[in-house]
Amino acid sequence: MSSINYSEKIPNNVNLAEDRTLKRALEQWQPNFLGWWDDMGPDGSQDFDVYLRTAVSVDPQGWAQFGHVKMPDYRWGIFLNPAEEGRKIHFGDHKGEDAWQDVPGEYRANLRRIIVTQGDTEPASVEQQRHLGLTAPSQYDLRNLFQVNVEEGRHLWAMVYLLHKYFGRDGREEGEALLERRSGQKDNPRILEAFNEETPDWLSFFMFTYFTDRDGKFQLCALAESSFDPLARTTKFMLTEEAHHMFVGESGVSRVINRTCQVMNELKTDDPKKLREAGVIDLPTLQRYLNFHFSVTIDLFGADESSNAATFYSTGLKGRYEEGKRMDDHQLRGQTYRVLNVQNGQLVEKEVPMLNALNEVLRDDYIKDSIAGVERWNKVIEKAGIPFRLKTPHKAFHRNIGALSGAKVSPDGRVVSEAEWKARVDDWLPSGTDRAFVASLMGRVVEPGKFANWIAPPVIGINRQPVDFEYVRFN
Repeated sequence: MSSINYSEKIPNNVNLAEDRTLKRALEQWQPNFLGWWDDMGPDGSQDFDVYLRTAVSVDPQGWAQFGHVKMPDYRWGIFLNPAEEGRKIHFGDHKGEDAWQDVPGEYRANLRRIIVTQGDTEPASVEQQRHLGLTAPSQYDLRNLFQVNVEEGRHLWAMVYLLHKYFGRDGREEGEALLERRSGQKDNPRILEAFNEETPDWLSFFMFTYFTDRDGKFQLCALAESSFDPLARTTKFMLTEEAHHMFVGESGVSRVINRTCQVMNELKTDDPKKLREAGVIDLPTLQRYLNFHFSVTIDLFGADESSNAATFYSTGLKGRYEEGKRMDDHQLRGQTYRVLNVQNGQLVEKEVPMLNALNEVLRDDYIKDSIAGVERWNKVIEKAGIPFRLKTPHKAFHRNIGALSGAKVSPDGRVVSEAEWKARVDDWLPSGTDRAFVASLMGRVVEPGKFANWIAPPVIGINRQPVDFEYVRFN
């Protein structure tokens, strides 16, 4: 870590030293951020030395420097992907024009709203995960939690930089408000509902980082297409870190499955009661958790028909996932897309203008990507010789936003009566009993190389370290 220049308070590649006003504003914001971290960051962990990856620049040598550091001393910085010479806008009404280096006045309010909504999710997830360190299943997992937490903190910095740099007093006020809202608080909650849910246990955490951080990937990919160049460059760099969060989720669930399958084969049983008595999480419970986190996350994409989505696209603020790889006119005039509605107790498709269906387009891209990871989990079960498959539920299941909001639809896509929903909901979503059982497994294991009974060790450690490496030093 000796190559880091510690004289620079805020590591960055945005010439902060030359922009005195901005530097002063961010240095005033920093103590408030640290106060928030102290209040709402990982509980009781401020003095631990944690083996963390720190970004000190955007080149391959600089963006992933590993070493033990106390989390409040983590060097949260501001990094943008290098500028692309002569970058042009490649979608919407301004297609072919030069990308904007400043905020066009007529789009100011919408751009600010997009940046604030994205920025609000970052501290929210730290708040949701605040107490998880107290029940970590291993030191390796504790370190991964802390890495996710500090990177969410850095992503907040990235959005606050844009607000301070480009939105004047409004931006500074929004930057303060990002530290004032609280996940799940009645009077001043976080903006998006999924970020007000509790993350009470590690199974929820792994599902959250697999499903909800994947939503982050898709939203960031859409923003990485933005005609507002500083936003595109900021989110492109954030995506390098987001990949680790999804890895934590996917590998975490995979290790839970692996351990459950081992015990199923040892005991020669698939009886959930016997497996719970043996201290592992049965596969039907994993399916219910999957159903919950998948359905809550796909709501994050917003209403299936949205005039805001059309506006954001046409004005060039937010593109589609992998916009550059799509073979169409990138303006979508006269094109349509199918969305689902419930009519007379049946799910029916209807054609709507593509521009108004862009939330649904992004949701469908996300669903394809999610299914691929669930198939990798199924390979673990298959390898153990167990005839059980995890599945993502139908996209109309348990929805609370858009045309499907409140529709009673089973995981396999049948519209059901209120009575059937009530009778079956505990088969489909985690019940109070399920959550209490999972909570009962959550005991802290922090001796290097030791793991809680309900989860298998990883195949390899972080940054090629051994699995029993001292990832966290408790001082």
